[in-house]
Amino acid sequence: MEQPHKRRVRYSGTHPRNYREKYKELNPDKYHADVEKVIQSGKTPAGMHLPIMVSEILSFLSIQPGQIGYDATLGYGGHTRQMLEQLQGQGHLYATDVDPIELEKTRARLASMGYGPELLTIRRMNFADLDQVAPGVPFDFVLADLGVSSMQIDNPDRGFTYKYDGPLDLRLDPTAGTTAAQRLRELDEEELMALLVENSDEPYAQRIAHSITQVFKRGGSVDTTRQLAALVEQSLSFLPGAERKEAVKKSCQRTFQALRIDVNSEFEALYAFLEKLPTVLKSGGRAAVLTFHSGEDRLVKKAFQQYHRQGVYREISEEVIRPSAQECFQNPRARSTKLRWAVRA
Repeated sequence: MEQPHKRRVRYSGTHPRNYREKYKELNPDKYHADVEKVIQSGKTPAGMHLPIMVSEILSFLSIQPGQIGYDATLGYGGHTRQMLEQLQGQGHLYATDVDPIELEKTRARLASMGYGPELLTIRRMNFADLDQVAPGVPFDFVLADLGVSSMQIDNPDRGFTYKYDGPLDLRLDPTAGTTAAQRLRELDEEELMALLVENSDEPYAQRIAHSITQVFKRGGSVDTTRQLAALVEQSLSFLPGAERKEAVKKSCQRTFQALRIDVNSEFEALYAFLEKLPTVLKSGGRAAVLTFHSGEDRLVKKAFQQYHRQGVYREISEEVIRPSAQECFQNPRARSTKLRWAVRA
């Protein structure tokens, strides 16, 4: 049966403004030239995620044909594809992700490129369980990119962005667990303040926590991303106008980050991953971890240093590796990235 023609989303003006109107960016395989223009202008297309520090990661991992590796955070599959190319059709790559929506899209995309189950095994699971990915199979290399994918951030329906209105969700797996809106209702003022400090070093944590909890005391609710952003802005109304706008932007970013970390138990998962990582690596196996904020980087740094002192790792990165200025221009979301690595003894 012939499919009826579906007209694209219409928008006013010369350029699409919201997520759903960006039909070309949301279909990067079909509109490759248009998407490339968006990338070259220093923006990330709404329908894809640009892999960060690819050359630095591949240089360190030194992947050889026939090796077995593990991509702990599949996402859009950008790093995965690059690592598969290094294997040259020999060996195997395992990959995991907790997001059922993006996982299946990426599986189909990589399969269309020729990367089927004989080369690539994709499993929907948290990287905290990396010892269950391929029991008894030691890895030559492991990569964990701890960033949230651009497709998740940009989609208002997922509740990761304060820039557009949407449900205050923030779950990486939207089929399980507690939403950020529900979580806020469970916390008292002191608990929320502690969460903002511990998960994102928020300097105005007390004011923001007070504003949010007062809403619930008055019988109100905080169910959308814009409601939460408005409360953050209200909390910082005491600041002079000249500095308020930038301060509100950064506090919104930190508040959403802190809630996302809590909702998805990200620190707990990272603890488990770092503890189990040496047990799945071959002798001489290499592990690289990309972090995006100070809390993550501290955990990775301490774990690598501890296991290095104990002789579990024979070598670790002494300093963090940062993306180049050119990459940060082409992909602004790379600016906060830090790369650390370790080699199994």
